[in-house]
Amino acid sequence: MIFTPGNYKVLAVSVLLVIIGFTIMALENEVYGFISLYISPVLIVAGYLLVIVAILKHDDEEPVESERAS
Repeated sequence: MIFTPGNYKVLAVSVLLVIIGFTIMALENEVYGFISLYISPVLIVAGYLLVIVAILKHDDEEPVESERAS
């Protein structure tokens, strides 16, 4: 498999952050509200950055084939 269970956990947390960010942005009906302008965008950007981390993160705990053959 390409991803480890840790990658899937980070990916799930990041998708949850993006969903929470868009949800609280939609729930506050003020255009210039504090949550809509400051909190939601930070959550959304953090979620997208975590998606990138989850995709690019690589664990080196795989068994090496050349050592097992010897």
